[in-house]
This record gives sequence, structure tokens and C-alpha cells, in this order.
Amino acid sequence: MFYAAGMQSGFGFYGHDDIQRWQRALEPMRALAGPLPRRSPIGALVKSMISGRTKDAVSLAAYDRLVAAFGTPGQVLAAGRDEVLRCIGAVTHAEDKAGYVIGALGRIASERKGFDLGFLGAMPLEDALTWLERLPGVGQKVAAATLNGSTLDRPVLIVDGHVLRVLQRLGLVHRRAEGRDASEAVTAAMPEWRGRDFLDFHIGTKKLGQTFCRHEGTECTRCPLRNDCRSASR
Repeated sequence: MFYAAGMQSGFGFYGHDDIQRWQRALEPMRALAGPLPRRSPIGALVKSMISGRTKDAVSLAAYDRLVAAFGTPGQVLAAGRDEVLRCIGAVTHAEDKAGYVIGALGRIASERKGFDLGFLGAMPLEDALTWLERLPGVGQKVAAATLNGSTLDRPVLIVDGHVLRVLQRLGLVHRRAEGRDASEAVTAAMPEWRGRDFLDFHIGTKKLGQTFCRHEGTECTRCPLRNDCRSASR
């Protein structure tokens, strides 16, 4: 493992109280992001599938075009890969993503005889994540976004590239850690958090990664977490 919440990580000791303090410090960053719509689980799944390595505004516009063009998951599936590609062509790796969307929707329709993913709300969390990760193009980040960022509101942290970078630089997880490691570390450390708490932490940390803790450069003096950051201290 590349982490141990509440135990020694690659850089120091962090756990429950630290994460709770970061959550409070990130509240202004969370506010900058504004309200986040709660989509149905199938909507959150598709939106997250086309969002990877793409700017939020671009992926949101692509998702909105898909919804406007077809309206329902069944109509998206019936339209096929090329029509999906026409709607989402501006996102990164659009051709692959169009194929994954059709593949995932097809498998769900075959197994569930529809597109209602509400049953995932009653599954044990690990089982629900595993069920989603069997689908084409669905990894841990997309699975977590489907469970946490949708109306299911399940308590699991969504970790994208921005969030992972921040948690690596803080020292909560090792520099070689992956998104799954970071998600498991924070999720396990905060057993009392509700789904909304994890979503707020995701949004605040992501906003921090998009502004003061960017990949190409940092503004450590403006970072609300600078006093805890192992990278800033160096």
C-alpha cells in the first residue's frame, strides 16, 4: 500500500483530525465552485466517463449535447457509437470514450433490463464499486463519482488528477500512489462523513489543484493548506 491513514505515510503522519481540518480550510475553495447538480446514477456514470483528462466546461458541454440529442440512456444506446462521438467529439480521447459509453450502457441494459442503478445504493460500498468497475471504461474514479456524485450520495471520495496531486504533495499518500490509494485512505479515515462531506472535500481539493496547486506550478503562499504541506515545507 502507498498510504496508511492515521499512520506513517511517505512524508509524515496524517489522519482523521488533519483531514477534518483540511475540510474546514477548504470551505472557501468549495464555495468558489458553486452548486453541483445531483444527477441520476446513470447520468453521473456517463458524465464521469466522458470527463477524464478534459476541462470541466468542455466535458459538461459534451454531456449536455448528448442529453439534448437523445434524452434517455436507451436512446443513446440505440444511436450507437458514431452518433455519441458526434456529440462528445471535443473531449479528450473522444473515440475511445464513445465506445466505452455504448459498451457500458449495453452491458447495463443486458444485465438489468433497464438503466436504473438505484440498487447500488443498498449494496455494500466495495461491492457497488466492484460492480461498476466491471463496465467498459469504468475505473475507480468513475465508479466513485457514480456513487458519490449522484443522487445515491454514498460516502466515498472521488479522486481525479487534481485531487491526487494535492494529496500527494500534502504527504497523505506517497508520490507513487494512485487514485484508488488516495480514495481508500480518505474514505477509511472518515467513517462518520456522509456522502455530501466527501463530495465537498473532493470539490474543494479539486479547486485547490486547479488554482494554487497546479501541475505546472504552485502558489504555496496562497494555499490554505500550506502549513501542513510537506512539499511547501521543502
